[in-house]
Amino acid sequence: MVVKHLPSTIKHLLTLRNPGTLPAPPLPKLHAILTSSYRSAREKKAETAWLVLTACALTTANRPSTMAQLYRFVRPHTSGDAGSRSIGASGTLGEAVNKAAIIREAVLKSVIFVGVPRVILSFAAFNEALDADVKAALRSQSRRDATPENIESTVQRGKALWQSIYTPHADKLHDKLGQYHPDFISFIIQAYGTVLAPMPGSVKSSSDTSSAVDPDQGNISRAMGSVVGIACLRAEERVVPQLTSHVFGLLKARDVEPKTEEDAWLATDEGTEWVIRTVDNIVDVVVSEQEQGPRVKL
Repeated sequence: MVVKHLPSTIKHLLTLRNPGTLPAPPLPKLHAILTSSYRSAREKKAETAWLVLTACALTTANRPSTMAQLYRFVRPHTSGDAGSRSIGASGTLGEAVNKAAIIREAVLKSVIFVGVPRVILSFAAFNEALDADVKAALRSQSRRDATPENIESTVQRGKALWQSIYTPHADKLHDKLGQYHPDFISFIIQAYGTVLAPMPGSVKSSSDTSSAVDPDQGNISRAMGSVVGIACLRAEERVVPQLTSHVFGLLKARDVEPKTEEDAWLATDEGTEWVIRTVDNIVDVVVSEQEQGPRVKL
């Protein structure tokens, strides 16, 4: 029997308990925080991390419409007048494609920390905002299909990332999570290898260009993967043990090769602090005061 319509009682239940999309802040406030945080990133030469942490913070805050505004900030709809362009705007199609791909990859990696539903909503809003030329140039074929030939390398990539983040407690934590459910740690390792770890090949920074034939489109570094974890878990709140682990993960990225100059700075004490504070600044604007608990500024 095909069910075409919801029973009226169930349909009514779905209208209860805050079913609507959470409101975004007024556009001037959102644009102001994007501008100020981007300027800070540019001063630190951390524009790639800014793209990553902003996308992850907005996804975690569950304000899908802000993802469209983020895209317009990096690729504004203007007549080409330089005076009207956002300070984060891309100058060429190749630059815009690269930035969109990095944002898209950061949101994908967020699924490990905030789950599928929020990622779908963010993707939908971001995809709808894309210009036709950018959308046409974004990769449309998966690099992550599991096959008998690549499954072992995927698992090894996940194990290597696990060790990189959690050493010297990696084995103890692995066994502890395995005790909760025998499939849990296997799922995590495979997710780390499939989604969170960099894919084989070169990694991209915000200043690069990309195109439809770029095999490394959107691929971001090991350090940027830790920025994803910190941004999501800081914005999510009340998950301090997991946040602490991924803060350590970014600090440990200072010993991971290859790394860019940006990666190396992010993995310093100063760089890691900047990531956390920047996420806080964005979330404080995006999330209404009614939803927030007490805020402490240090």
